[in-house]
Amino acid sequence: MTESPPLIVNVEDVAEIDHQEGDHWGGTYRPLTPALAALTGRLGVNLTRVPPQRSACPFHSHRREDEVFYVLAGRGIFRYGETLREIRPGDCISCPAGTGIAHQIANPFDEDLIYLAIGGNDPDEIGVYPDSGKVMVRALRTIGYLTPAPYMDGEPERPKILDLFEARK
Repeated sequence: MTESPPLIVNVEDVAEIDHQEGDHWGGTYRPLTPALAALTGRLGVNLTRVPPQRSACPFHSHRREDEVFYVLAGRGIFRYGETLREIRPGDCISCPAGTGIAHQIANPFDEDLIYLAIGGNDPDEIGVYPDSGKVMVRALRTIGYLTPAPYMDGEPERPKILDLFEARK
């Protein structure tokens, strides 16, 4: 019998996962809701640490998932659409889904920025990254670039279904 993930975890008992890339991207996080992680569409909470001169993730918006950030320590900058605002301990930041307004948190200061990141785990989420033009389609487990194409582009001259039907005869 497999053991279920714990309903209660202490932050000190959760391994920090490092996702830093290059000199300015990423940080670390501790997933604090393992009992919910395997259940798509459920709420999740991560303790996030962003070292100085880094941003945890690119500027992005969500089609389906609201996100909330609660600052515990340090200072940072919150980018929401065209606005920038300094954030500090005690600030609770709401990023509603479906607005098309992208958001990002960065740490341009000299000490670590630590916050709780709270959000859903929607299996059908779509994320849009305006600075790079990327799109994330979670159901396809893909992040990439969309290239516009006519509706019938790449389709065979004769629909395959007709050939499949004739092969049954």
